[in-house]
Amino acid sequence: MKILMVCLGNICRSPLAHGIVEYLATEQGLDWSVDSAGTGNWHVGQAPDPRAIKVARNNGIDISTQRAQHFQPHFFDHYDLIFVMDRQNLQDVLALAESDGQRQKVSLFIENDVVPDPYYDDDLFDPVFSLIYRRSVQIIGQLQQS
Repeated sequence: MKILMVCLGNICRSPLAHGIVEYLATEQGLDWSVDSAGTGNWHVGQAPDPRAIKVARNNGIDISTQRAQHFQPHFFDHYDLIFVMDRQNLQDVLALAESDGQRQKVSLFIENDVVPDPYYDDDLFDPVFSLIYRRSVQIIGQLQQS
């Protein structure tokens, strides 16, 4: 299974989701490949936001070696599933899809809801981590059953 997590800048939400799903999958012995990207390109090559690194580290997960990358259309061919953090990311990614098969790989990380962007509010990093963690456990369980 190859999974891509997508948010706006690829420095807060998607690196957390990337790190959490990767950690949980490894913990369960799943041979999954997890990565992340952003629909915006201004952070390409940068490490995750220090606040995201800190909240992950405080919860036993190291995301410090991740580097931001810009979502590219060829990612549709590389990944089995593409999870996006909010509706704007969903629109931006779907706009790059060229087929129904590509569009079917894309969904909101939280069905019918969004992961709040903590970038402008330090106090959101802990609750966003918890939200992503809970949903990651659900996603892994659902994927293992299918």
